[in-house]
Amino acid sequence: MQSIINQFAPPVGRTLLSLIFLISGYGKLTGFAGTAGYMASMGLPMAEVLLVITIVIEIGAAAMIVLGWKARLGAAALFLWMIPVTLVFHAFWAVPAEQQQIQQIMFMKNLSMMGGLLLVMAFGSGPYSLARR
Repeated sequence: MQSIINQFAPPVGRTLLSLIFLISGYGKLTGFAGTAGYMASMGLPMAEVLLVITIVIEIGAAAMIVLGWKARLGAAALFLWMIPVTLVFHAFWAVPAEQQQIQQIMFMKNLSMMGGLLLVMAFGSGPYSLARR
């Protein structure tokens, strides 16, 4: 049983961890103008440029993790990108009271994902990855 878990948990875990970034990146790509407008409303300069960078990081780095190709690098890119994203978009301490709970949940969700990315950075992609081929 442990052998099966050791064999399949890493690729399934990489996929589950990356899915949110792939879906989010695709959503930003297909809703570019709306997302850029939202980013600008949050006070970010050059929102369109930042959005392109965000899409490349979300889709590119998540694909690297899923495929297990340079997964540590992909995880590091997402981890570093998530620091300012989390602080800017989920600053639960700086929103009206009726928004604090959901923003705190989103903040903690991001911290949890960052923990998963740290695990990929520390242990690599595991079996069933392009790195193993």
